[in-house]
Amino acid sequence: MKILVSPAKSLDYKSVLPTDVHSQPAFLNEAVQINASLKTKSPAELQNLMHISEKLAALNWERNQHFTTPFSPKNARPAVFAFNGDVYSGLNAYSLSENALVVAQENLRILSGLYGILKPLDLMQPYRLEMGTSFGVEGQNSLYAFWKEKLTTHLNEELAPAELVVNLASKEYASAIDFKGLETPVIHPVFKDFKNGKLKIISFFAKKARGLMARHLIDTNANTIDDVLAFTADGYGFSAAATADANQPVFVR
Repeated sequence: MKILVSPAKSLDYKSVLPTDVHSQPAFLNEAVQINASLKTKSPAELQNLMHISEKLAALNWERNQHFTTPFSPKNARPAVFAFNGDVYSGLNAYSLSENALVVAQENLRILSGLYGILKPLDLMQPYRLEMGTSFGVEGQNSLYAFWKEKLTTHLNEELAPAELVVNLASKEYASAIDFKGLETPVIHPVFKDFKNGKLKIISFFAKKARGLMARHLIDTNANTIDDVLAFTADGYGFSAAATADANQPVFVR
């Protein structure tokens, strides 16, 4: 099973790492290429491009300037321990057992505007570049155009025959994959909460639920759709009644 998740804007490069095991990104050369373009942007240009504050623009200008290869534990950090948003709160990677971390390395994939796709233990340097940013590279007018064929081909090369793909990425990041071009089954879980008597997708809760499901799939070394439907963390449960499309199972609480 391959599990796709989004990255996070918030980063943690200070917490003590629970392992010294690490790997290298598959698309490091492409990240170097994208960074070369980012390095030419001034703080003011980054602020305008990314719609961020002056302070964040200055921080990310510094990050872009200090980006350097080769990556090592001295200048980079494993991705799953660097991202620090709602999805990663649900995933809680720091509490993964040694065996579960091996499963995560095999199954979990993090989509990224700069790095394309990352295994959990792939080293990464701090950055900010959302997939939806209007930023052209290599003659392409967007990051989607730059990445989509590369990432879809890469996933197909990684996937075993009939291996299930569980898309837990946000729409912004999932749009970087041509799911119709994947050669194996794909499901897109949906998380809804009751609010004012109606089922709704509430962004904060849905993000954490994606991380919780990723953790469930890693802990159980899941392989099948039934394993996915067995998810019950944090009060969620699969609802056949709320599910109109078998490829988009709905979990409610």
